[in-house]
Amino acid sequence: MDFRVGVGYDVHRLVEGLPLRLGGVTVPFHKGAEGHSDADTLIHAVCDAMLGAAALGDIGVHFPDTSDEFKGIDSTILLRKTNDIIKSRDYFIINIDSVILIQKPRIRPYIDEMRKTLSQVLGIKIDDISIKATTTEKLGFIGNEEGVAAEAVVLLKRL
Repeated sequence: MDFRVGVGYDVHRLVEGLPLRLGGVTVPFHKGAEGHSDADTLIHAVCDAMLGAAALGDIGVHFPDTSDEFKGIDSTILLRKTNDIIKSRDYFIINIDSVILIQKPRIRPYIDEMRKTLSQVLGIKIDDISIKATTTEKLGFIGNEEGVAAEAVVLLKRL
């Protein structure tokens, strides 16, 4: 059996007045993530983990932030395209484990909706997706509410 593990990491600056999108869900907050796309930090980390597991580079290779095509794009579209890329190489997702690092707002109330969204976009069972959230105990740029980060690990299997 051909199993492959990938790790993804993403970080974005938090800015007043922008929407905060995480896992395809808009989380109510006075700050949002700044980026070329909708800056969905969790989805970007998952995409990187998927691509890394298949040894296909990273999200910037496939969806460059220099391309107008991806300006402001909903990251669930990037996730769907990433899934299509790995499927075209005969891989499918076994499971995803991820963590969002953010001081505020509290993310727990939105995790079930995020898992449901990722499940629908990827066509996998919700029970195969884990999303956790943590703070950095007010340390660093995350603790100072200047940014949000996410890490993801994805296990793929080749058909």
